Amino acid sequence: MITVHHLENSRSQRILWLLEELNLEYRLEIHARDAGSMRAPRALKDIHPLGKAPVITDTTLSGDTGAPVVVAESGAIIEYLIDVYGSQGSGESAHLRPAPGTQAERDYRFWLHFAEGSAMLPLMLRLVFSRLDKPPVPWLIRPVARLLAKGVNDKFISPEIKAHLTYMDTCLERRPWLAGDALTGADIQMSFPIQALDTRQGLKNHPNIQDWLARIRARAAFQRAVDKGGELAL
Repeated sequence: MITVHHLENSRSQRILWLLEELNLEYRLEIHARDAGSMRAPRALKDIHPLGKAPVITDTTLSGDTGAPVVVAESGAIIEYLIDVYGSQGSGESAHLRPAPGTQAERDYRFWLHFAEGSAMLPLMLRLVFSRLDKPPVPWLIRPVARLLAKGVNDKFISPEIKAHLTYMDTCLERRPWLAGDALTGADIQMSFPIQALDTRQGLKNHPNIQDWLARIRARAAFQRAVDKGGELAL
């Protein structure tokens, strides 16, 4: 049995979506964020030393020690689930990964790693710098912190996000999904940063990304994942 340790309002939502696309049976264990810090609860450290979500355990297979397999990090979990269980599906969701050696597979690998390697960095920086003029930062230095945050956002964060969105939108001019004509794990991985951007600043200048996101939200598997894991409030 696969168990998903799901942190509310987090990246782990896309793991639920993948499992629904694969039509796999799984157990959902929902963890609430700490009310003060909004970080993951310490209980997650009992599952994985880093104490972060998403993380899955799989009792169907055993690791080298004979214990259940434990996998952390969204990209690693997506690759694991597709590698082990992808061929058990049927139709469009049979593999969720293009054939080896094709351009589609190279695109798949790129976007799978781009999501956390490039797309999430400016989003996290924007979140951090947006809090510099709020408690617990002392009120005396908040005006200076506000100016610093604006400078970093104007000179680095916003241009970086714009470049990423422009590139992605251009790629989606030629195809409905990031790696070609079929949904893959790369689309699932990229869904989180794009949903975050859609919530925080909108995507009105990027119609191809808007259409891609609409296709995602229309999928029955995605809707089932939201029903089980909750709406993202980003």
